[in-house]
Amino acid sequence: MISREQILEVLEKYDKDKITVGVIGSHSALDIADGAKEEGLPSLVVAQKGRHLTYAKYFKLRKTRDGLVKGFIDEVIVLDKFAQIVDIQEELRKRNVIFVPNRSFVVYTGIDKVENEFLVPMFGTRSLLRTEERSEEKSYYWLLEKAGLPYPEEVRPEEIDEVGLVIVKLPHAKKRLERGFFTAASYKEFKEKSEKLMKLGVITKEDLEKARIERYIIGPVFNFDFFYSPIDEEIELLGIDWRFETSLDGHVRLPAAQQLTLPEWQFEPEYTVCGHASSTLRESLLEKVFKMAEKYVEATKKYYPPGIIGPFTLQTAVDKDLNFYIYDVAPRTGGGTNIHMAMGHPYGNSLWRKPMSTGRRVALEIKRAIELDELDKIVT
Repeated sequence: MISREQILEVLEKYDKDKITVGVIGSHSALDIADGAKEEGLPSLVVAQKGRHLTYAKYFKLRKTRDGLVKGFIDEVIVLDKFAQIVDIQEELRKRNVIFVPNRSFVVYTGIDKVENEFLVPMFGTRSLLRTEERSEEKSYYWLLEKAGLPYPEEVRPEEIDEVGLVIVKLPHAKKRLERGFFTAASYKEFKEKSEKLMKLGVITKEDLEKARIERYIIGPVFNFDFFYSPIDEEIELLGIDWRFETSLDGHVRLPAAQQLTLPEWQFEPEYTVCGHASSTLRESLLEKVFKMAEKYVEATKKYYPPGIIGPFTLQTAVDKDLNFYIYDVAPRTGGGTNIHMAMGHPYGNSLWRKPMSTGRRVALEIKRAIELDELDKIVT
């Protein structure tokens, strides 16, 4: 693991008046770049050839013929593959980049390289990124248990008949960034579905053996987009989002009778995230949510010092008795924060009395750290 001391040595050589916000061109990059622009900081997006036009053309900063300013991304570096970002880290350091990690960065670069080779100051907590890997001994489930937070209990295949409906979590066989999730209400159904999905090439036997099987919480889902400020030592709820998933959302819009007529290759829905929507929460439940966030932050300080820095998302499901269960944790910018872009969200906006997206909040914390000479508090 690259030590914080090594990162602070790099930071010492930076021109603090020319800090640039860097991000990989995927996931939540638009939100991060837009937020940097709102706070007057330059942005640099590292994109992959074939997926670069969103950043290098459509949202790139430029002027119209009559002098109007359009777009917000200042600079783009296009690589053949995202993983080559490790090869340009010296260039990033020369440009005084503080890098904002997202899930795509970790997946495409590889967690080992992120931890041991990417010697660029990172906004957030580098050591916490590995907790997203469900196969790790100290995954976010381990941390949730240490924090005393509620999460769906793990179930062995032979226990499904006793527990009832479960969800099986494993990666998609071909689209590795996506999910090969499926549900089962009995051991028999688990065996039948897994065999069918393996036959269809959706999952592999190797991934199934390492899959996380847990009780399915029947209820709505809420992704709580939080921000922890090491400068203020406070937790902020910036927004709430929920997901659109293919082909699950298409399935649930069909009448049950129609679902039963689908051919085998369409019968089992997939859980590929393709978009997000904004949401709010009943006010009487907000205190519960903040308490969960407080417990998570304290646990990260204890087990992953210095603890969480900046944005994190608690992904939850709520049962019929209004109990929350955390089924996923993002110890970095959440996947749904583009809904905050430019206009923020009711919670963050009302707190700051102005549009406050997650991207803008990241940029604001960087600016404050520069002004207070406390950059060491926000990077690892």
